[in-house]
Amino acid sequence: MIEEENKNSAPEQDENIDAQQENAPSEGLSLEGEETEETLGQEEEEEVPSFEDFKLNKQLLNAVAEQGFSKPTPVQVQTIPLALAGHDVMGIAQTGTGKTAAYTLPLLMKVKYAQGKHPRALILAPTRELVIQIEEHIKNLSVYTDIRTVGIYGGVGPKQQIERIQAGVDLLVATPGRLMDIYHKGELVLKELKTLVLDEADKMMDMGFMPQIRQILEIIPRKRQNLLFSATMHERVHILSEEFLEFPMVVAVTPQATPVETVTQVLYQVPNLRTKIALLEHLFQDRDTFNRVMIFTRSKANADNITSFLDRKGDGGVRVVHGNKGQNTRINAVETFRAGEVRYLVATDVAARGIDINDVSHVINFDVPIIYEDYVHRIGRTGRAEQKGASITFANEAEMHHIQRIEKLIKMQIPMEPMPEEVHVYETPFEEKQEIDRELDHHKRQADPDFKGAFHEKKAHSHGENIGKGAKVRDQKKAGWKKTKSGGASKRKSSKRR
Repeated sequence: MIEEENKNSAPEQDENIDAQQENAPSEGLSLEGEETEETLGQEEEEEVPSFEDFKLNKQLLNAVAEQGFSKPTPVQVQTIPLALAGHDVMGIAQTGTGKTAAYTLPLLMKVKYAQGKHPRALILAPTRELVIQIEEHIKNLSVYTDIRTVGIYGGVGPKQQIERIQAGVDLLVATPGRLMDIYHKGELVLKELKTLVLDEADKMMDMGFMPQIRQILEIIPRKRQNLLFSATMHERVHILSEEFLEFPMVVAVTPQATPVETVTQVLYQVPNLRTKIALLEHLFQDRDTFNRVMIFTRSKANADNITSFLDRKGDGGVRVVHGNKGQNTRINAVETFRAGEVRYLVATDVAARGIDINDVSHVINFDVPIIYEDYVHRIGRTGRAEQKGASITFANEAEMHHIQRIEKLIKMQIPMEPMPEEVHVYETPFEEKQEIDRELDHHKRQADPDFKGAFHEKKAHSHGENIGKGAKVRDQKKAGWKKTKSGGASKRKSSKRR
């Protein structure tokens, strides 16, 4: 069984990613002027007063009304007619813009009712949290139909998922790894697929799913409709789109990597971990303002440390989600936070794309992400469904390097606020200071290959004269001694041959 989160995921992250980010194009590829694509995002939209204008059937319209959708969002206005007409679609849309309904409503219209045993539509998503979210969303919209939806993902045994597939499935939602696992067991037939959807395509690229996606493209029917959705359109996603989209219609709701406009952003420069905790404690004293908060970290260790701190404070309850937590624990944590039973949810980027919760008041970037697109997805957890939200980022001296590149990516400057006077600024411990200095040296060395760095200078002072093959002249008294195999020392005889 393939563990998507532990084998393929970049988030609990490796600093080597930073080098890739330095060389990757920050603005993606321009799609203007493509002969095979028609960009619709910049055109004036005709006002669509209601979902009835899409000519959806009564069952779907009733479900839409029950979900509280009063009018279509821009991405739905543009995508639904194209998908219903059978076009391949490439959608560039941020989280929280309604893109899931933009492709699920056309899918449900095409599938119409339960038929046969094998899936007729496949939705691929990068994480199990996102698969669970999409499956739940589809079930809510298909509540008045008999359409069968099954979600399959890693982290749990495949037995129950296989049993659900064998009972019959119309819409299949899957992570690429688990899909290939079950397919290779001979328990999944994909020859009846008519539609393929890739959701969060950029995240799938970041998590290393390209080999599995190519395998999937080889085993599904070539004649099908394809829909691809991504928050960013960097080069790898563009290459993927060229491999399987045919004359796609491009839906560009907002410029790529642009934060949702309903989210206000603030930056604090914080020198070290302990001061970050102190600032967190200061901000959370305002319970009315910080009433439902998601806190993102770059490592599992920081996530656990913050959770322990907030748990000791006993101020509203906290849950944590990261790759080392079991599937049931992660689901229960998200559902508890969704129900409003706890005030805080701490998460690594593994969970950033799969959590769709309304009324999140604030997102705290406790650590700055080194995959810069993840910044957009993190802050997209708040300000959803056209509601107001706020994002607050803590950055130490080394992380300010990443902030500059994030600002370049999102084409705006994040407003910086001074440290509140009430927050005590702690002295940075020696080991943490060394780690920050090493990271600063690393960034400077990438910018200037001739830069030696503070740590290099210390190593440059050589004591003793090199006299060939690394041997050094040492104290003459010590030169006549050597260690024996037993760890002691024995007097060495004169090296002069007789």
